[in-house]
Amino acid sequence: MTDVSQEGPPRPLASPRAASLAGVLFALFFAAGLILLRSALPETPETAPDWSGDAGTRIRIAVWLMPFAGIMFLWYIGVLRDTFGEGEDKLFSSVFLGSGILFLAMVFVATAIAGALLSMYESGAEPDVSAAAISRAVILQIENVYALRMAGIFMLSLGTLWLRTGALTKWASLFTYSVAAVLLVVTSFSVWVSLIFPAWALVISVFLLERSYRTPTQLR
Repeated sequence: MTDVSQEGPPRPLASPRAASLAGVLFALFFAAGLILLRSALPETPETAPDWSGDAGTRIRIAVWLMPFAGIMFLWYIGVLRDTFGEGEDKLFSSVFLGSGILFLAMVFVATAIAGALLSMYESGAEPDVSAAAISRAVILQIENVYALRMAGIFMLSLGTLWLRTGALTKWASLFTYSVAAVLLVVTSFSVWVSLIFPAWALVISVFLLERSYRTPTQLR
């Protein structure tokens, strides 16, 4: 019978590389879905949406993309947490996990509302302008006010964990703090504000991917 204790510790996973790949996919899927969703919504609440053509197609693609973006984001959270190691701070780690999950849940809810509206149009039970305007307002409030605030808290706690554990360089934490401050302060329904978060995830993920290919000497 083989003595497991003599086999040595298990080989660790390449968490930084996995995190970077998941982060890149999340950033691309989420940004694409967000742009498609926002471009299909009416510019003003008084305008009734017409999703019979190209706008409806954009909503369908966005509804299809967002679950995959969510899967990538959950993987991103898991492997990022693994990089903290034994020095993980339980307080900030709890905030990190909670805010990330809340952000994802709100994104799913907003996308589901858009998908439900599209289903109504396709079934022939078209809602009136008031119902469509309320749904549009709810989608924008969830995404640009509540979800982005949770994204800001997610980044603040992540930046603090990086500083405490030394898992990433100081510039990455400071960059993360700066972007988080923007998301916490700025309130706008512009799609460009919403794209700040996936842009940050893409920058950090590319840095992690590049860092994972360096030799130990180059990392010092």
